[in-house]
Amino acid sequence: MKPGDAEAVEQLFNDAAPSYDRLNDWLSLGLHRQWKRQMVLQLSPQPGEQWLDLCCGTGDLALALARRLRPGGSVVGVDAAAEPLVIAAQRSAREPWLPVHWQQGDALNLELPDASADGALMAYGLRNLADPAAGLRELRRVLREGGRAGLLDFNRLPSGTAAAVFQRTYLRRVVVPVASRAGLAEHYAYLEESLKCFPDGPAQQQLALDAGFRGASHRPLAAGLMGLLTVWT
Repeated sequence: MKPGDAEAVEQLFNDAAPSYDRLNDWLSLGLHRQWKRQMVLQLSPQPGEQWLDLCCGTGDLALALARRLRPGGSVVGVDAAAEPLVIAAQRSAREPWLPVHWQQGDALNLELPDASADGALMAYGLRNLADPAAGLRELRRVLREGGRAGLLDFNRLPSGTAAAVFQRTYLRRVVVPVASRAGLAEHYAYLEESLKCFPDGPAQQQLALDAGFRGASHRPLAAGLMGLLTVWT
């Protein structure tokens, strides 16, 4: 699958939706939940604020965020793929008091007004956009002045370093074999390919500044295997 192919990425996540959460737990030993918590804590969402979860998938992050925004706040979870949103809606139906709404849409062309959100999150989504720079510009458009956002993803590491070798070995010898048990080997092999053209941390910071953010900071997580880009207006 070619990185940046929006239709192929959408189909990938539709296919993976039934196994997605279980695979993420297995492949990260549950640590992806900790990394997401770190992102939320760093951004400090407050009750009454309006937030977005872009590329929200099956909704775990949006629901965790919604619990922090009560009373008076709300979350809109947006994803291009329909099947993950079905699971997200089933989850939120078990907690109907949470202020979360689901919307199928394109993170590059959000059907949302300018300056309509206090904050936004994106976990493992920026790397899958056809144009990450355009995604950051669209994110800047929908954030109010004083807004902030966090974007968590795999970190693109310098080629030939020990960390890069470990990351490649992990993807090939752990991620793909485990995913193959769910019939998703080809889908998860895409991870390594998508990293080849993904901007590294400093480049992400510059893209954010070029998109109009007042500030941007990228820091490594999980011994550098993951990265968290934080931006603010």
